[in-house]
Amino acid sequence: MKNKPEVLFEDDDIIIVNKPPFFLTVPDRYSPQKNNIYAWLNSKYGKVFIVHRLDKETSGILVFAKNEEAHRDLSRKFEARDVKKIYLTLLDGVVHHDEGEIDKPIILHKNGHRMVVSRNGKQSVTAYKVVDRYKDFSLVEAQIKTGRMHQIRIHFESIGYPLAVDSIYGRREGFLLSEIKKRKYKLGKEQDEKPLISRVILHAYKLSFVHPTTNELMDFQADLPKDFSAVVKQLDKWGR
Repeated sequence: MKNKPEVLFEDDDIIIVNKPPFFLTVPDRYSPQKNNIYAWLNSKYGKVFIVHRLDKETSGILVFAKNEEAHRDLSRKFEARDVKKIYLTLLDGVVHHDEGEIDKPIILHKNGHRMVVSRNGKQSVTAYKVVDRYKDFSLVEAQIKTGRMHQIRIHFESIGYPLAVDSIYGRREGFLLSEIKKRKYKLGKEQDEKPLISRVILHAYKLSFVHPTTNELMDFQADLPKDFSAVVKQLDKWGR
């Protein structure tokens, strides 16, 4: 199995997983054989309970419950927004404010494929903090205070800084090294450049919540996957 999921923590009540990109959280309705975290965990631990989800292309931290009591408690905390969720993403453009908050209601577009900002939408709030700036990009932490579909993606697009790689809301489907190395990039004859990353550049980086049984504050952090990390390394070298 390429890019295997990683169990970061487990006890009698919860399992914390670092999900690789292109893994589903739950089985596909039409193709249940596709790689998914739920089936992978069931094969290791027996029946587990789904608490929340990440999109297929998004990597990072997921929490599953091992029993019904923990599932009820965690589901209640997620619904009450008592869980702190922080993502890392790379944005197109240089964000000048060190931190800020995007408070814009969003709703599913009538075509059913993307979200849009609309006064008729549900309240959606994303706080952000700039981690690093490059010549043409910004690495930011985004904390979602509401959990709407595509919230981070549409919110940053709505303020003029779409995710650097996003086929729906952004300007490119893949991140090419030649874009930052410019004239210093050399490609051999009859070679095609492959993107460093070819998915939504979004990683569920940190997760904090109160344990359902011990009442201890639990803090988890997941390292960047190889594709996202490769982009950051090249930006550190060539993108200043």
